[in-house]
Amino acid sequence: MNLEKEIKDIKERNKRVEKDKAWEVSWTRRICIMILTYIVVVAYSYIIRKENNIFLSSLVPVIGFTLSTLSLNLIRKIWESKN
Repeated sequence: MNLEKEIKDIKERNKRVEKDKAWEVSWTRRICIMILTYIVVVAYSYIIRKENNIFLSSLVPVIGFTLSTLSLNLIRKIWESKN
């Protein structure tokens, strides 16, 4: 019995790993990151305008990446339900 349970657990884990790999290379994920980063850059450019502060400018990719990782969980759930 124990061996059967272990095999079942391994198969379930393998399915999760396969979904994770598929998500990481999916175009849905890549496009969402691009769109969210673009939105952040546009908003930043609108707010900052002609300011040339290197420390402030360096926040753009950080904020874009952070927002994309926070919002991708919802998109991932929708993607997984369709794939």
